[in-house]
Amino acid sequence: MARRKSALELVRPDQGGAPSRRNRVNFFELAYQRIEDLLVNCELKPGRFLTVQELQTATGFGRTPVHNAVNQLAADTLIIIRPRHGLQIAPIDLARERLLLGLRRDIERFVVKLAAERASLSHRNQALHIERVLKEKHAAMTLDEFNKLDRRIDALLLAASGEPFLTHTLRPLHTIYRRIGFIHHRYMPGQTNVAGTIERHVAILNAFANRRIDRAVAATDALIDFMDAMFDGMESGIDPSLLDCSIEPLLAT
Repeated sequence: MARRKSALELVRPDQGGAPSRRNRVNFFELAYQRIEDLLVNCELKPGRFLTVQELQTATGFGRTPVHNAVNQLAADTLIIIRPRHGLQIAPIDLARERLLLGLRRDIERFVVKLAAERASLSHRNQALHIERVLKEKHAAMTLDEFNKLDRRIDALLLAASGEPFLTHTLRPLHTIYRRIGFIHHRYMPGQTNVAGTIERHVAILNAFANRRIDRAVAATDALIDFMDAMFDGMESGIDPSLLDCSIEPLLAT
């Protein structure tokens, strides 16, 4: 009797037959998420040049899913494709990203309102569960732990809104500002505590779960205001080489 292939063998892109369309999509999504993680925590430094092969090594995925993820990240303005020079991780332009925060405010208002109106019982239960986790781990939560939950919150609200177009619009903005938050909390003096951003996400989740639309919109505005305030300190207090690694770091005096 022939041995039944494992699920891993059936979907591995580097073996035998081509994987199914669904599995190709899954590999693309996983490759995208992995590269997004590396962007957010600056393991892929802003301004860095690299090749697709280096991204394959960094993520553990094959050429096709990485190539597709790179194309999407380029469309999202997070990676720049430089003909004959490879890829460049988009440097951080604080002025541009502060300007785009106004766009995110308008879209987030629309999303949270739609999500609160359309949310199923399952969506609301998930929100209450994440809210409980944030409250329980409030004092001890690390930045990496928070960012994982933050991605889940973003995905939950987008799923509850029921409008796929919004995902394509907001997802790159979420990545941009998760990276800003990472740099702010990791490198700005006295800003390692993530309690402030946790409190604002708790307010959004609670209002969303209880279908309090006006409160949800107000809580979203409060989060955007909190993020906007990050730029005040970063514009004057962050070493420019952290925003673009091609810039020579300043020597300590």
